[in-house]
Amino acid sequence: MRRHQKTATILSVLAMGLGQLYNRQFIKGILLLCVEIMGGYYFLQRLPHAVWGLVTLGDTPTKLVKVGKRYKNVVGDHSVNLLIGGLVILILFGLFVTLYVMSVKDANRTGKLRDEGKSPASFKETVHFVTDKRFPQLLLTLPAISVLFLTIMPILMAILLAFTNYSAPEHIPPAKLVDWVGFQTFIDLLQLKTWSHTFYGVFIWTVIWAVIATVTTYFGGLLVALLIDQKGIRFKGMWRSIFIIPYAIPQLISLLVMRNLFNGQFGPINQYLGYFGIGKLPWLTDPFWAKVTVIIVNMWVGIPVSMVLILGVLTAIPKDMYEAAEVDGASAFQKLRVITLPFVFFATTPILITQFAGNINNFNVIFLLTNGDPVKGDYQYAGSTDLLVTWLYKLTLNNNKYNFASAIGIIIFVIVASLSIWSYRRSKSYKEEDMIQ
Repeated sequence: MRRHQKTATILSVLAMGLGQLYNRQFIKGILLLCVEIMGGYYFLQRLPHAVWGLVTLGDTPTKLVKVGKRYKNVVGDHSVNLLIGGLVILILFGLFVTLYVMSVKDANRTGKLRDEGKSPASFKETVHFVTDKRFPQLLLTLPAISVLFLTIMPILMAILLAFTNYSAPEHIPPAKLVDWVGFQTFIDLLQLKTWSHTFYGVFIWTVIWAVIATVTTYFGGLLVALLIDQKGIRFKGMWRSIFIIPYAIPQLISLLVMRNLFNGQFGPINQYLGYFGIGKLPWLTDPFWAKVTVIIVNMWVGIPVSMVLILGVLTAIPKDMYEAAEVDGASAFQKLRVITLPFVFFATTPILITQFAGNINNFNVIFLLTNGDPVKGDYQYAGSTDLLVTWLYKLTLNNNKYNFASAIGIIIFVIVASLSIWSYRRSKSYKEEDMIQ
């Protein structure tokens, strides 16, 4: 390493901005030095307490202390606030360290230019370079920081909660403290009988639901798209519009209307069945029929989406392939099997995987239609039609079982991510991505 490069790097490591001052970039150096001073003061004041809060989650709960004849509320440590505050400080410190490293690299790069006999860029030239050559990165800085604090930090918070005992009624701040328990929450969820029975039951139904919901909506949409695409079908635009109406209507409205239609006592569907001599069916009150109901309604909502996607693929298939097949004497079924279906499956496999992942987390259909009911007596805070995601919602919003909810969230992520990556990497869309080009 040459003299200027080495000196500038060492000085920049010692204090942010010293390397720039040595390289005669005075304005940049002073600005970075000010950032160093303010950042150093800020983190010296807050970083030790933030680390202490993350490690201990507090040691003094809020409690009432008798002072004379009266009781005084003595505010103690709030474990969740300490956890959130510690995460924020650590993220800010990470940004500060990143800026520090960038300043060292900048000093090193400028020192190297000086050793080569070139003049360092002035502050005006630096500003011009950033606003011109690095404008996209500059423009993305604010959204990236927003994602860091509004998306990544809550995810980290949820992950950390899974390794605590943050649960009602024993460990709810500020009256009680929260403690780190390692993997105990996962162990209880998977092995403790009162929880594991519910988890495995809800998990199995979630997988069954995801498979059936994905298959029915996909192949239902494929069937409708193939029927509409037939040559002899007239008024194709009208048919497309009719089938897209369930998707065009807000899902909230559709599902609430369906809930009333399937009402066991007063719903129109049971009244229509009565006209044919069929007794009333417990659509929403019997565990089996409730599951059948959510699958039927999901088909009503989901088939239009698959239909539109597949219609787009069908219009992209070269017509000369069908003409060549007709010349060779291929039947309609052979053209469907050899030409249409391979093209459709190739183009829509990533969408199919996405739909499967979405159905695992299909909160709206279950929550708005059945609310996870009917109630199942041997389940912990879950009903017969609850998915993992709706069970997570109930644990969090209704029962304050935050640690179990966080653990379930992590399990959902692992399942969805693993299955999606595995299935996509095995699909022809991934292995033969250049086939259609």
